[in-house]
Amino acid sequence: MRMKRFFAIFLAVFMIISMTACGSETSNNGKKDSVVIAIGSEPETLDPTQGWGHGNSPIVQSTLVKYTADLTFENDLATGYELSPDGLIWTFTIRDDAYFTDGEKVTAADVAFTLETAKTAQGSVDLTYMESAVAQDDTTVVITLSKPTSIFLNTLASIGIVPEHAYGEDYGTNPIGSGPYKFVEWKPQEQIIFTANENYYGDVPAIKNVTVVFMSEDAALAAVQAGEVDVAYSTATLGTTEVKGYHVEAITSVDNRGFTLPVLPNEGKTTESGVPIGNNITCNLEIRQAIAHAIDRKQIADVVLNGFGRPAYSENDGMPWNNPDVKIETDVEYAKKLLADAGWSDTDGDGIVEKDGLKAEFKCVYPSGDSVRQAIGMAAAEQLQAIGIKVNVEGMSWDDIMKVMFSEAVLMGWGSASPNETYYLYRSEGALLDDFYNPEGYMNDVTDGYLNAAMAALTVDEANENWQKVQWDGITGTAMKGECPWVWIVNLDHVTYVRDGLSIGEQPIHGHGHGLPLIQNLNEWAWTE
Repeated sequence: MRMKRFFAIFLAVFMIISMTACGSETSNNGKKDSVVIAIGSEPETLDPTQGWGHGNSPIVQSTLVKYTADLTFENDLATGYELSPDGLIWTFTIRDDAYFTDGEKVTAADVAFTLETAKTAQGSVDLTYMESAVAQDDTTVVITLSKPTSIFLNTLASIGIVPEHAYGEDYGTNPIGSGPYKFVEWKPQEQIIFTANENYYGDVPAIKNVTVVFMSEDAALAAVQAGEVDVAYSTATLGTTEVKGYHVEAITSVDNRGFTLPVLPNEGKTTESGVPIGNNITCNLEIRQAIAHAIDRKQIADVVLNGFGRPAYSENDGMPWNNPDVKIETDVEYAKKLLADAGWSDTDGDGIVEKDGLKAEFKCVYPSGDSVRQAIGMAAAEQLQAIGIKVNVEGMSWDDIMKVMFSEAVLMGWGSASPNETYYLYRSEGALLDDFYNPEGYMNDVTDGYLNAAMAALTVDEANENWQKVQWDGITGTAMKGECPWVWIVNLDHVTYVRDGLSIGEQPIHGHGHGLPLIQNLNEWAWTE
């Protein structure tokens, strides 16, 4: 097995050598202008209406607005917008000097076409609340919503504009856009090549040629050690390896990991697809809260993640819409008291507390092959032994996880640069819908009221106030001191090997996903030596 693993890594490195010739090419003026980037996640499409760039910048296409490093918005294709007093009508004016890479001008009709196409696609871009997008003239588009939606700018920041005249079934594998980079070639399961758009209306990127190769973390580290890539995503378990000529950048993220804990009892019910619902151990609030208080998050971040991470207390730690009151302290004695007060005790001396004939024992599953999730789960399970709760950590395929996630705990991960994730994670109408959002079955009328108020808010401050109340209003909420459908454990740093002399710019805080968040500011990268 060791020989097979070595051969697989060797073969991956050899493929990079043959595909890219060298890691960093030099232009005619003597300056480096190329990079090779190794990431683990290959996109399914380069079509923004189908989800390309979701939560990030699509780089091939322009967006109406874009995120800044501090998660505010600035104009991109748009030069400005107006919002009607009732929050329903958005009128955007777009620049008149933007062109697609086939030479055709970008117009408001392309914007309207893109949004209508994304709505029809019903993919990862949610535009169900949009009634229409209509071009008034070449530079003005009017977007009408069915209800005020505070996250609309977040959505627009990740929908790249596609050309109506050149959009077809193969667009996702051969896209045309007006962004800072042009698509060159895609070899599935191997690489995607981009080149700088010399006719871009903004600053033309200093990095002219970009090759993105798709590799496992082991293979990516081997490629770094061979000097065949310039940038490579790695993991907390591999990031302590020192490689001459490279340095490690630990990029802050809200890419979190924690337990989803079913809040409903097992009463023989199933989802529409027939998978079981409910867990008779985790349905007890005192069990969930005891788990939350007994876990030492800092120890897991320091030891399991080698310091490449920090404690997590919510799905959006550090974001402007996060409630700082969700933080709790590790308190094993308090966790024991919660259990004892609710009638849980170890009467047979086996180290596991029980109540009414039920032992506090349950399964927690994670995706097989994910060494980080496995390590986090095992560490947390070991800590929980101190309060008499036994967690059996087990690896499964994602297909199998989907069959048990409504009745078993899952070592899950989320994290986004938009508060809409909070909406989908906790809304009652989204519970138990054969989807990764809210498999724990959390439903709360009070929380729903705050969620709807946050979505309907006309100002950022009003929206954030309600997003925070979703988590904790002093009485109830999704926080671990509240209903606790999640036990959050850690936020991962995105561990990245970078060749010395290459600047990858000011990275905005990364969301969930190991790969695409890294290149959202690709037009800011540059060789400094």
